[in-house]
Amino acid sequence: MIRHTVAFTLKHAAGSDAETAFLSDALMLERIPGVQKFERLRQTSPKANYAFGFSMEFADQAAYDGYNVHPDHVAFVRDRWVPEVSAFQEIDYVAL
Repeated sequence: MIRHTVAFTLKHAAGSDAETAFLSDALMLERIPGVQKFERLRQTSPKANYAFGFSMEFADQAAYDGYNVHPDHVAFVRDRWVPEVSAFQEIDYVAL
């Protein structure tokens, strides 16, 4: 199992319609084959520099690789992520 996580901050004002739309539209990622346990998260720690997070799991590397090249994921990154995210940190985990 691979847990794919990304912490990020949007360019949009907090609570804005644009912020809400981005977070809502991101739900399409959970429909991509191989994605399991997709979560949209709001960051709450004063120690972190990011406002939100996405977390999802993949059964194996093949499922994760398929997600990365899936046309819906590629389009989301190109059309929404790149223009709307101001900063991010991606971390992928496997169990010890």
